Amino acid sequence: MKLSVIILNYNVRHFLELCVGSVQKAVDGIDAEIIVVDNNSQDDSCDMMKSRFPQIKLIENKENSGFPKGNNIGAAQAKGQYICILNPDTVVAEDTFSKVLAFAEKQQDLGIVGVKLIDGTGNFLPESKRGIPTPWVAFTKIFGLYKLSPKAFGKYYAMDLPENQTGEVDILVGAFMLMKRDLYNELHGFDENCFMYADDIDLSYRSLLLQKHNYYFHETAVIHYKGESTVKDGVYMKHFRDFLNFFYSKHFKKSMFFDVMAKSGAFYFAAIKRFQGKPKAKIKPNLFILVSENQSLKAKIENALVATIQMQQAVPSPKTFSGKEHVQVIFDNNFLDFQTILDAFVTLKNGRTTFRIIPQDADYMIGSDSNVDRGTVIHVAK
Repeated sequence: MKLSVIILNYNVRHFLELCVGSVQKAVDGIDAEIIVVDNNSQDDSCDMMKSRFPQIKLIENKENSGFPKGNNIGAAQAKGQYICILNPDTVVAEDTFSKVLAFAEKQQDLGIVGVKLIDGTGNFLPESKRGIPTPWVAFTKIFGLYKLSPKAFGKYYAMDLPENQTGEVDILVGAFMLMKRDLYNELHGFDENCFMYADDIDLSYRSLLLQKHNYYFHETAVIHYKGESTVKDGVYMKHFRDFLNFFYSKHFKKSMFFDVMAKSGAFYFAAIKRFQGKPKAKIKPNLFILVSENQSLKAKIENALVATIQMQQAVPSPKTFSGKEHVQVIFDNNFLDFQTILDAFVTLKNGRTTFRIIPQDADYMIGSDSNVDRGTVIHVAK
């Protein structure tokens, strides 16, 4: 078997359904298996998997065992030459795995391959590629120095490598990590003692220690709805400090400089949040476009949104939007393939356009309006 795709789920039933549907399309023609590990979800994720995807292997954990252990449980049952760790809030294109596998097969001493991640509005997620978070690199990230001078301070997000160029990087994100199963086993998988958020950094770094080469591969884009949070407050800073202290304690000497800097950063960002006040309310779209040929679906969405829907059978051109319009484009996955939808996310992004996808044979549309948005699910009658 060539590939095992491992999806660890916890309470994101609708995202999971969309994700698995896209993965099924993407492994068509590949000797592959999909393994869904559920970490004791309290929603109907498992019931949905059994009714919608009965042929897919489902592992039902009796507790929330966390990200490292949950993925290790799935990997222990994998049979593929390669494994892909994939978040349930992702959407892949039909050719994602064929492209990444073709790239991986050409590499010597392959470590881990990551891909170009975009959020629910089509914007590139910088955590797609990262550098080793030394204390100084972490400092430049926490205080946003990389925004002032990417060339001088952009090592955290590996800004020396453009987002549209494939190349070697140090650290990849756990939303999409493809590697040989033999390497995963040699690394003993994710460290189950790892603090939250440090697991993918730790695994990437241990791959480098084995003299393997990690790669960022830009030739396929994957939607990651819940990207790295950009909300900087005291809680965020505590998690950031704790996971890096774990990383330093394991691989380097513990950094007094970082600990002092992170504590001051926590105070700094907590103060900023206090003065920022309440977050701005979302702006409701004033133009809805459904890309479909299903007139009945159009009527059902109009009823659900209490709005007039324009319907067309081709992805709209960015030139059709005026500068003041807030547009929501709704893609019918029964009509469009995932590659077309992903391409549209990128070409139509403009800061005012939001997107929703109606998964194949589903009675809802789903999307997210930023990389810190928890996502929106709107049910429409079948």
